[in-house]
Amino acid sequence: MPLPPRWVRRLLLAPGVVLLAVLMVTTVPVWALLGLAVSPFVPGRLRPLRLLWIGAVYLVWDAAALIALFGLWLASGFGARKRSPAFQRAHYVLAGRFLQVLFWQARWTLRLRIDVVGTDPDTALPGRPELVLCRHAGPGDSFILIHALVNWFQREPRIVLKESLQWDPAIDVLLNRLPNRFIAPGADGRDSAVRQIGHLATDLDDDDAFVIFPEGGNFTPHRRLRAIARLRALGLERMALRAERMQHVLAPQPGGLLAALEASPDAGVIFVAHTGLDQMLTVTDVWRELPMDKRIVMRFWSVPPEEIPAGQQERIDWLFDWWGRIDAWIATNRDGVDVSSDADDVA
Repeated sequence: MPLPPRWVRRLLLAPGVVLLAVLMVTTVPVWALLGLAVSPFVPGRLRPLRLLWIGAVYLVWDAAALIALFGLWLASGFGARKRSPAFQRAHYVLAGRFLQVLFWQARWTLRLRIDVVGTDPDTALPGRPELVLCRHAGPGDSFILIHALVNWFQREPRIVLKESLQWDPAIDVLLNRLPNRFIAPGADGRDSAVRQIGHLATDLDDDDAFVIFPEGGNFTPHRRLRAIARLRALGLERMALRAERMQHVLAPQPGGLLAALEASPDAGVIFVAHTGLDQMLTVTDVWRELPMDKRIVMRFWSVPPEEIPAGQQERIDWLFDWWGRIDAWIATNRDGVDVSSDADDVA
């Protein structure tokens, strides 16, 4: 379904979410009783009630964020100063607070635990902008990464996202006020997307983190095969063979990284892998896993600017090398290997 124009999203979708949240809150006893009544007939520990609670919390969370964003819009002179440094910072602080609430609920309702191993993004050289490249798999992994960057590492992310995420009114309003890019999928717009990525990565300051998911979408076995086929269709047989050896990630698309490196040559690069939610590929998988009781492990690797190759083909090979390393790390850690000896429980 095509994304509606901005005025429709602002005048209809956003107020609709607020009204729906009010309706949910005022009728929550009815929904709770219904969930409790159904739960004994469904396997799992109060699975329908948990799912209902998750949906209600997210709806109220979205509505509360919209109300807070409306308050910032009024305070900025009806949007006149929303791009000023003070109001940009206020939006990042607001995003951090709402992500803290969301993950507090995730720990309580879903029993999620997030551990970080490896390099903190700021240990290589504090005060340096970073290009953050993350694998994409499982529900909510982009929320987890942004939560980590904003609340644990005090970074201000610039994010490359799919255009369809603007269906969520709070994400739509918040991220369109900050330096981010929503990219339409499809090969026809790839050159335009690369140009937009390069523009977004220009003039990063010392606390910025430019976030990109080089795979272009969540990992699934079908998408993995499709990515390999695309490389072969382009005549890139060597890259296709390398992609075939990677079992847990999609072949990365280098155009965005190349544009970002060209636009911000002084930035370091952070590679991020995670595992714990990557086997939940469908809505059925998520339903089956509730409550999740999951330990999500995130691994950061920091590469300083002087270690980044200079040539275009060398950078493409370097990206595939790193994606192969991430694939090997996932293969080890998704099988339950204990990494607690070097992990900090930061959730």
